[in-house]
Amino acid sequence: MTHPRLIQRVLAYALIAVLAFGPPLALARDPHPQAQGAQQSQGPSQGQQQPSGQPNFAITATVPLVNVDVVVTDNDGHYLNGLTKENFRISEDGASQVITNFGTADAPITVVVLVEFSQLGYGWFLYNALNWADVFLHQLRPNDWVALESFNMRENVEVDFTHNPREIEQGLTTMIFPPFHEANLFDALADVTGRLQDVKGKKAVLVLASGFDTFSKLTLDKILAKLKETDVTIDCVGVAEQLFVQSINDGGLAYLQAQNQLRTFAAMTGGRAWFPRFDGEIPGIMADVAGSLRNEYSLGYISTNQNHDGKYRKIKVELVAADGGPYVVTDPKGKKVKFQVYARQGYVAPTNSSAITGGN
Repeated sequence: MTHPRLIQRVLAYALIAVLAFGPPLALARDPHPQAQGAQQSQGPSQGQQQPSGQPNFAITATVPLVNVDVVVTDNDGHYLNGLTKENFRISEDGASQVITNFGTADAPITVVVLVEFSQLGYGWFLYNALNWADVFLHQLRPNDWVALESFNMRENVEVDFTHNPREIEQGLTTMIFPPFHEANLFDALADVTGRLQDVKGKKAVLVLASGFDTFSKLTLDKILAKLKETDVTIDCVGVAEQLFVQSINDGGLAYLQAQNQLRTFAAMTGGRAWFPRFDGEIPGIMADVAGSLRNEYSLGYISTNQNHDGKYRKIKVELVAADGGPYVVTDPKGKKVKFQVYARQGYVAPTNSSAITGGN
């Protein structure tokens, strides 16, 4: 639900921003400006303890079990449930793999809501992010874990993991006047996926951002390399579409790049990306975000490539019939329909000096 006080404050900020800060995304033209004199990231230290009961451990093994979470939908967005292990085929760098682990349990999820808390977009981006985050909270169940993190020039954990969505709502109501005009999206993704790396079970990040990065220490290439090492699913909802579709050139190349970055982050990690133009789309989108996490198939295999070379290996997940032939999906009238498989695109193999942690 949308809080009246939240609306009033954010709209007030939007008016102030128009008068005081000039055109939106003025610094977005240069995706990596000089950061001399910039403040360092102030997120919690790596050693910060999780709240009581929050899973926080790593699994060390000598044989790398590769875990792949998979979501399958038809073109209408309906989830394909009831699939068995025999319906999946996994290949790694083109080599067929044997699925040893398979699960469909509707387990609790662990999700971090990552919100762009900057002065970009006249405050419109922030207004969308805060209100849409509140809509997502209504999709959570009592045993789900949720946390709230924000970013502008720095990353900040606004609310640590909790089972109580109201604590997140209270955190959202305090995010009214962002202190900076910057958005370090790349650094924030590295920070949040790093915090989640050793958490077991279904874990994801919901990114509510424009897709622009104006201040990160990391380059796009470096954050893509880091995302290749994570087993955290990233779902992205772009908050800037409404503003740019009203402009003459739809935001130009800068916005197209921002869109593409969010799509890439999602596709690499097995997530999905949405760019809503109307508020009426938001309830359905947030239901899809939660639905994707709750309708995952968990697959695992031991790679036939036992070289601990630290190289990136591409994963391909396909659906097949029980007899190995093409898998066919039909609608109630018996007409064939297309389907979409969402899974992370690969992983980085371990090295001889590193342990196997979580899903790598």
